Order: sequence, then structure tokens, then C-alpha cells
Amino acid sequence: MISTKKILKLKKEGTKISCLTAYDFSTAKFADEEGIDLILVGDSLGQVILGYDSTTKVTMDDMKVFSKAVLNGAKNALVVVDMPFLSYHTGIYEAVKNAGEFIRMGAGAVKIEGGSDYIIDVIKALVEAGIPVMGHLGFTPQYINTIGGNFVQGKNLDNTLKILEQAKKIQNAGAFSIVLELIPEICAKYITENLEIPTVGIGAGKYTDGQILVINDIIGKFDGFSPKFARKYADAKTIIKDTVKRYIKDVKEMNFPDKDECFKMSEEEEAKFESYIQKK
Repeated sequence: MISTKKILKLKKEGTKISCLTAYDFSTAKFADEEGIDLILVGDSLGQVILGYDSTTKVTMDDMKVFSKAVLNGAKNALVVVDMPFLSYHTGIYEAVKNAGEFIRMGAGAVKIEGGSDYIIDVIKALVEAGIPVMGHLGFTPQYINTIGGNFVQGKNLDNTLKILEQAKKIQNAGAFSIVLELIPEICAKYITENLEIPTVGIGAGKYTDGQILVINDIIGKFDGFSPKFARKYADAKTIIKDTVKRYIKDVKEMNFPDKDECFKMSEEEEAKFESYIQKK
């Protein structure tokens, strides 16, 4: 089973880290069987699975349900769970308690967003409590109401250096890796080269230590906002819609089920049954 120590080792070896965000048992199982290094149970499930308009509406209860499903499916990959909005902002005690619930369920680590002094203190407290932490800098979706939208971060030298400073603080606080989201490639490369812990990019170019995308985006199942960095490897939406359309047609025209899809009595019992009906 892949541990946070293994993730750190992959950076030292120069081996790229493969990560996906997933939300259910079968998807996690399939990704795990194909050798994915890390599965994130992302709070993006709010939009992708639950239909919310932002991640800020996701609760601890939401995350617990989907984390349990992913943990049941992933037997080798490191499973990291997103700490949802306000689950770690209201005090160190509450942060440790909430994160501890995911670890108790079987998660290998939690992910929290931001790089403020308070967040650094939270990371320190979690690590001291035996809870591995993945940081998250650049565009941080839980702060969308203060950021004002899905905007690229680190677009100039000063902002890039600020992100690097925060990343080093997160590293020093004990985090084992950092997600860099929506950052120009040249900036993400510089930050990555100046950290000892791995960076995992999403919309941050190819020079981060690893990459993460949402499984629903890359299989073409989610038809909401599609970011330019989410390469589409399949068209599940069309497959699902076409399958449903064909199913409806077969039901309406009585082409489903056919005789091979039905259960039968033995010939003896069927003869008894037909005789009973005729007598009625």
C-alpha cells in the first residue's frame, strides 16, 4: 500500500506521481487496479456529484459518505480526503477532531487549503497528532468568495514568490506534499524546484512532481464547467445518454427483457401452472 513516505520517495527518484480525484467505490477500485498512486476524495464532489454551485456547501457528513466508498474500493493507492469548508477554520481542536475522523475511517492523509499563519498552525497541529497533511496553494476553491472567481494565481513575480514562501512554511510545518492549482507553468516549475516535498499540479503545467485531475472530467461524464487543463480521454456522457436512449426504446417496444434475460420454472412446474390457469 502506498504511503506518504512513498510519495516523498517518488519525488527524490524523479518519478512522476499520478493522482486522480474520485468519489465512489467502483471508480476508486478501477483506478487502484490500474496502479494510480494517489486518490483524492475531493470536495469538488459538491459540484460534480451533488450538484452544488460551489465547494463551500459540502459538509463533513458529505465527505464521510464518499470517503467510505472510495476507501472500500482503493486497496493500494494513498487515499487523501479533502477537509471541507469550515471544518478546520474554527479552531485547532475542531480541525484535529474532524481530520482525525477521516484517518480513523482509513484515509492516509487529509488536504487543506491556504497558506495563512493560522493554516500553518493547523498543519503543525495535525502532523503532531499523527495526521499526514497535503497542502493546497494557488487557486483555492474554498476561498472563491474572496478570490472572486476561478482565476489563475501567481501571474507575476511577486505573487509567485509569495506562493513559494507559503509553500515553504507548509513544508516546514510538516506537510508531505502540496497541490498547486491554476498557476503558470514557469512559476509552478520554480516553486517545485525550490521545495523538498512533492508538488502535485492541476492546471500548473508539466513540471510539477505529479498531476491530478477529476476522473469525471477526463472520462467526459461531467458536463458543467470544463477547464482547459482537463484532457478528455473518453466521452462517457454520450455513452450514458445513448445507452439510456436505447434502453427506453427497448422497454417501450417490449424488446427488453428477452427470453434469455428472464427466469423460468421447470417444465414440470410450468405445465402445472398452465393447467391451473386453464381451469380458472
